[in-house]
Amino acid sequence: MRRPAAKKAPKKARRPASLSARLVEHATLQARADGSIVAGVGDHAIELGKVSASAATRAQNLHTGLRLDGAVPRAGSTEKEILRVARRLAGLGLLEYRLANGEGDEVVIEPQVPDYWPRPQPLDPADVLVLSRFAYMRRRGNDLVLESPRAGALFRICNPTVAAAMATLSTPQSIRRLRRQEGFPGKELLALLVDCQILFKVEPGSDAGLRPTEGDDDLVVWDFHDLLFHARSTEGRHANPTGGVYPYVGVMAPLPAVRAPWPGDKIDLRSLCDAQQTTPVAKLLRERHSTRAFDDQQPITLAELAQFLDSAARVQANFTSKLDLDDDSPEVTYAARPYPSGGGCWELELYLAVDTCEGLARGFYHYDAGEHALVPLDVRAAELDAMLAGAEFAMGASAAPQVLITIAARFGRVSWKYSSIAYALVLKDAGVLIQTLYLAATDLGLGGCAIGSVNNDLFARMTGLAFHVEGPVGQFALGRAAKPEAGS
Repeated sequence: MRRPAAKKAPKKARRPASLSARLVEHATLQARADGSIVAGVGDHAIELGKVSASAATRAQNLHTGLRLDGAVPRAGSTEKEILRVARRLAGLGLLEYRLANGEGDEVVIEPQVPDYWPRPQPLDPADVLVLSRFAYMRRRGNDLVLESPRAGALFRICNPTVAAAMATLSTPQSIRRLRRQEGFPGKELLALLVDCQILFKVEPGSDAGLRPTEGDDDLVVWDFHDLLFHARSTEGRHANPTGGVYPYVGVMAPLPAVRAPWPGDKIDLRSLCDAQQTTPVAKLLRERHSTRAFDDQQPITLAELAQFLDSAARVQANFTSKLDLDDDSPEVTYAARPYPSGGGCWELELYLAVDTCEGLARGFYHYDAGEHALVPLDVRAAELDAMLAGAEFAMGASAAPQVLITIAARFGRVSWKYSSIAYALVLKDAGVLIQTLYLAATDLGLGGCAIGSVNNDLFARMTGLAFHVEGPVGQFALGRAAKPEAGS
C-alpha cells in the first residue's frame, strides 16, 4: 500500500508590521524641570518647546521607538504634544522610522529630505504594483539599502526576504497575487514604498509601457543614471555629507597640482610667445579671479547688472529648424545666446537672488533672456535668506553676495534629443556659462565667484517647479569687489 502523503504544515499567519519613530543614533532628547524638551546633537542644543509632564515622559520612548498608528490625535492630548515634538524632530532630520513585526525589523527608513514624514498610501488587493525604473539596491558598509532619486527616504533592509520580494516586483504584480507568495513583504511596507515612489501603481493589463506610465511627461525623458546624478550631486534630496569635507585625508595623499610629465623630448613653446603682444582676450582671462568679499557701501547698480546680463546671457537670435528624420519630423525652435551649448539646446535659465543692488529691490527674480528683463517671483523671505546664507557658507565668506545667480536647467530641452549623455551635456553647458559670467564680470570691473553647491529642494520650493522639470546646476555670486584692506 502507498503511504499516505504527509500533511502540509498550515501556513503561519503573518503578523502585521508596526511603524515607529526613533531618534537617529547621534541625537539625544532631554526633558528639563520647566517642562521644555531639548534635542542634543554634539555640542548643540535645540529647543523644541514645552510639554506636559506625561508627554515629557512618553517622549523618552523616541530613544527606542515611539509607535505611529496613523490616527489623528485629539487636540490638547498627550499624543498631540508628542506628535508635535516628533514632527519638529523630523523637520530637523533627527528621526528615522522602523517597520517591525514580532520577529524583528523589516526595514529602517532613513529620511533624505528635511520634510519627510511616512504617509502609507491606501492599497487594495486588486492594485497592481511595479518597481520604479529609478529604484535600486546597493551595499552601504554592511547594510543593503533600497533607494531612488525620486524618494524622500531610503530603506535599510533588515530582512533578506524584502530584497527577494523587490526582485519579483520588476514585473507588475497584484497585491492579491503577492499575498500568496512565500516571503510576502506585507501591505504595510508596500504602502510606504508607494509613498516614496519606489513602487507605483499601474492599471491591470496595461500594455502602454512602464516608462510613460510612471510619473509625468517630464520624467519620461530622464535616464536612470542622469536623474540619480542630478539628485545626489546637489543638496536637498539626500542626507550624505556634501562639499569640501576632505573624506580621504589620512587614507591617501593628495594628487599633485601639476601632472608628472610624460617621458620623451619636449618641444618648448615659451620662446614662441611674445609677452608684449598679449591679446585683449588673453588679458581678460588672466585677470579673471574669484571674489568672495563685496563692497556693500558701493553695491552693484541695476545698470551694471543689465549690462552684465546683456553681455553674457541675452538671446542674440531666434530661429527654427525642421529635424531631418522623416516627413513627419517636428520643427525645433532655437534661441542663441553668447555662450556655446551642446546641440544648440540653450537649456539654461538664470534666477537672481538679490540682496543689495542699487536701483533694484531685494528679492528673487527670473531673467527673461528673450526680452532682456527681470521678472520678480513671489518667495518667502526665509527662503530668500536661506539661499543667500547657503552661498555665503559655500564661499566661506563673511557676508552674503550682493547678487546670487542660480543657473537652472530645463532638462527636457537636452534629454528630448540625447540619450546617455544628456545630464553630462547640461553640466558642460553650465561650466561654459560660468566662465562666460566670469569674463563678463571681469570686463565690467565687477567681482564674481562660482559656487558648486546648490540646493535642489530649496529651489523647488521657491519656484514651485519639480526638481526633475527645471532644477539648479550651479550658482554664481556677483557684486562690486571689496577694496583690499590697507597693508594686505
